[in-house]
Amino acid sequence: MRPMTRQFRVVVEDRDADGWIVAECPDLPGCVSQGRTEREAIDNIKDAIRASLKTRRDHGLPLHVDSHICAIEVEVPA
Repeated sequence: MRPMTRQFRVVVEDRDADGWIVAECPDLPGCVSQGRTEREAIDNIKDAIRASLKTRRDHGLPLHVDSHICAIEVEVPA
């Protein structure tokens, strides 16, 4: 049987204080990875997505969570 492919949204954040680039998949809660370069972060999040999907399948959980990104306003002290 040929593997199925599916697209997932990934948020890639700029380097953190330690120089890592963080990648997160909002459709899979807790699915986060990182890398020293954007390419490495993306390769690592692909591995994390595969692992998350296997874990979800093994535990009978849905393979994704429908989510969306919205902008909100929050008052911030000056």
